[in-house]
Amino acid sequence: MQQNHTIGNFFDKNSKILILGSFPSVKSREQGFFYGHKQNRFWKVVSAVLELPTPQNIDEKKKFLLSNNIALWDVIATCDIKGSADSSIKDVIPNDINKITNFCNINMIFTNGKTAYKLYSKYIFQKNNFKAVCLPSTSPANARYSLQKLTEEWKIIKTFLK
Repeated sequence: MQQNHTIGNFFDKNSKILILGSFPSVKSREQGFFYGHKQNRFWKVVSAVLELPTPQNIDEKKKFLLSNNIALWDVIATCDIKGSADSSIKDVIPNDINKITNFCNINMIFTNGKTAYKLYSKYIFQKNNFKAVCLPSTSPANARYSLQKLTEEWKIIKTFLK
């Protein structure tokens, strides 16, 4: 079923890194903000990397991102998707991430998982020529990675936040 991305991009002029997911989960779309499913480990991982308390609500999450110079968005603006399954994504229309990269000094783009990386490479890279680094997905579907292993892999983001 065709879905439109209903969560606006999140950044400010001080953003130094951009983290891109593929498309928001059903829970995130319901809540109106990124990584809203309780089982998604994004907020736990990024807070562990930065050695900060995990934000608990949308206001805290927004303050957390801004105070740490992190921009968030997704690769996809519109697609056909069944539930929250990345494997079912079809008929992709990408977001224009130049809205972020032209406004602030992004040092690096990271993708949250292989699907986001593949979609970024296919639909966006040729338009902006900005290389992205693929990080392991924080989704509960990525059960191969423990919270500790994810945190270790995600520590690279600190390099680009200085």
